[in-house]
Amino acid sequence: MLETQIKQLIQRPLTIRNRTLNNRLIFAPMSRLGHVAFRELLADYGQYGLLFSEMSAAKAIPHENRNVSPVFRWRDSERDTLVWQLLGGSPEDMANAARRIEQEGFFGVDINLSCSMSYICRRGMGASLLKTPSLAVDIIKAVRAAVDIPVWVKFRTGWSDSPDLAVDFARYVEDAGADAITFHPRVAPDRRTRPPKWAYITRIKQAVSIPVFGNGNVFDRNDCYRMFTETGCDGISLGRIAISKPWIFAEWNGTFQPNETAWRDVISRYIFLLEKHYDSIQARKRFIKFSKYYCAGFRFGNTLRSNIRKTGNFADIHDVFDRFFDSPLLLNQRPNENLFV
Repeated sequence: MLETQIKQLIQRPLTIRNRTLNNRLIFAPMSRLGHVAFRELLADYGQYGLLFSEMSAAKAIPHENRNVSPVFRWRDSERDTLVWQLLGGSPEDMANAARRIEQEGFFGVDINLSCSMSYICRRGMGASLLKTPSLAVDIIKAVRAAVDIPVWVKFRTGWSDSPDLAVDFARYVEDAGADAITFHPRVAPDRRTRPPKWAYITRIKQAVSIPVFGNGNVFDRNDCYRMFTETGCDGISLGRIAISKPWIFAEWNGTFQPNETAWRDVISRYIFLLEKHYDSIQARKRFIKFSKYYCAGFRFGNTLRSNIRKTGNFADIHDVFDRFFDSPLLLNQRPNENLFV
């Protein structure tokens, strides 16, 4: 029954500006995780509404070469379902980058007002812009004026736990010309140590007329159903759970049922894709970053993660997984959130 209800909620068309989605589950923008290799892995399973790129510096985008850049690269076949995530603190830089995004034929552009990493915020970008709403609005207006493709904005509650300020900011975002919002209901300093306040998503949804996508701690079908029905959000942005289970979109859409083999197969496929797109050093770094989310799905995942980190190359990593999968597979009902931080 729940599976049917979830599919009905997910498989509803939704128009974003001048384009239509047939699926309301999207892959969240994730730094150093939503790169071309991982997006190709997601595409193997399919059934997502949209993919978002990893975080990209707006100042560099106009001059990037997709054949050289480790970040600004893509497969031609994913253009129509790919929203490119921009990070910057200058309206001019963001507008110039957005023009390049539109020229390349992507679905849309995403303005990052959510990243709260200290090295990002010290440079006046990401969530730090929530402290200066007027500059954030100027950036959105500049991007809107520069392109005709959908403009997305992702932001957090703010730097204090005030839903009223978040609601006011959502209205500013809409008035500035954004076509959709992804809202993560945590304060910027919170590194996921407290549960997200989904009730704030409800308030954002009620405050604006553009589509609102909820984000935060949607880990299973029940979470998915609850976020849709409790918040009234238009769609859901899946982040960490999509890294842990790249088939999650297909699973919740009813086209894929994972078994024990799936957990092993996805590792071999992902390593192949990393080696296809990156040199050995960059590929391994990306795998190590991915591994903590993947390992969160297992009992004793901390031990598996530790063994992976001790390896020096992919041959060693394959050996670690060969030994791990020789034992009975013990899965967590919900991800280990100590690894999901």
